[in-house]
Amino acid sequence: MQTNDSTLPAVSVRDIMTLHTHSLQPDDSLRTAASLFEREHFHHVVILEHGRVFGVVSDRDILKAISPFVGNPILERSQDVNTLNRRVHQIMSRKPVTVGSECSIAAAAERMLTQHVSCLPVVDDDGSLMGIVTVRDLIAQLAGVPAIETKK
Repeated sequence: MQTNDSTLPAVSVRDIMTLHTHSLQPDDSLRTAASLFEREHFHHVVILEHGRVFGVVSDRDILKAISPFVGNPILERSQDVNTLNRRVHQIMSRKPVTVGSECSIAAAAERMLTQHVSCLPVVDDDGSLMGIVTVRDLIAQLAGVPAIETKK
């Protein structure tokens, strides 16, 4: 059920986005991306080219692209290890769906649903990366959980 209480402050993407986003370049290896995901414990990385958002890679994209035998001393073969040498531009989502920081969280959620994405890079008017908003950020806002607790 929706309420139309105009006294409630409108929450924008700026209020819930993650500001300190990591990024990679299109020619970075999947090994680099996998290490970043493992070290930083997040689920999406923005790919930048010439300072502009060029693509997005998720941890699920990495898991699908590398051999499941990597790291297994019994089953790992050279072709398995070579999957780590692929480049992120080979697996990234191109032309990512983006959002401006002043967009309402309702509009951001609707965009995620209609475009079937789980994150939106937040860009300024020039297309430069400002941050990222994820499904997790939207759920934290809905649940009233402070963002700091969701960003561990």
